[in-house]
Amino acid sequence: MINHVIRYGAHVATAQEAGAPIVALESTIISHGLPRPANLTVAKEIEATVRAAGAVPATIGMIRGEIVVGLDENEIAHLAGSDDVVKLSVRDLAPAAAAGKDGATTVAATSAVAAKAGIPVFATGGLGGVHRGAASTFDESADLTALSRLPIAIVCAGVKSILDVGATLERLETLGVSVVGYGTRRFPGFYLSDSGFDLDWSVDDPAGVAEIIRAARSHGVHGGALVVANPLPAGEQLDPALHDRVLAEGLAGLERAGVTGKDVTPYLLSHFHEATEGRSLDVNVRIILRNADLAARIAAAL
Repeated sequence: MINHVIRYGAHVATAQEAGAPIVALESTIISHGLPRPANLTVAKEIEATVRAAGAVPATIGMIRGEIVVGLDENEIAHLAGSDDVVKLSVRDLAPAAAAGKDGATTVAATSAVAAKAGIPVFATGGLGGVHRGAASTFDESADLTALSRLPIAIVCAGVKSILDVGATLERLETLGVSVVGYGTRRFPGFYLSDSGFDLDWSVDDPAGVAEIIRAARSHGVHGGALVVANPLPAGEQLDPALHDRVLAEGLAGLERAGVTGKDVTPYLLSHFHEATEGRSLDVNVRIILRNADLAARIAAAL
């Protein structure tokens, strides 16, 4: 019988012993979210950004069936370069561990492992959510239900703009997930600074986010995660007209190709990369680096 335990990277274990601020990072952006060799370069930049802002990065993934909180350089390079890395949501963690797989954790799985490890802040690019046409397909990301039950603050640029943003916000409200805008009362749309939807709450600095986390802990009232929606500056977003045209083309292509389920998001993101001649990738990288910086400053403020 295999002893299935969570392993902590040496730098994370040291940080935990010292009470140093730690930021959880997902690994699907390394294995499935970015093309090679940019994926490895960006993974290193994300960790460097966290360190520069005063926290310790804990990239989470699975190596030969072992969940690792704080992958080292060689393990990150392995996930970045291998063709056999499984994309792991929460439901996949145990089967993949039993099978001895290499795996990269999604937002849902990273959040679950980080919460188990006692890491309160997580940085990602954009959340999953309710897919367009979900009224008939029931297609929505496991990110939503995971965040409904996990005590973690997740810094993101909203949800991916290829999704049904309005329906996603409704689901987050139903599931008890708090959403605050960072320096804004408008919900960001990943590639876009403004998705067109208002927010009830906003905060202007990392200390303000830290105070919300402290209040939730002090109250002890069960609730979901805290989503910190961090928009790109308008000057750094993808051109809105280009975005809308490419999205319409991508949605039409989905229907022609009969793409459904978990293949929808990779299809549309790939289409954006090709149709924008790499501009969407540049925006994606700016998003995750800005979120990593903010998450580290929030962790330090805690």
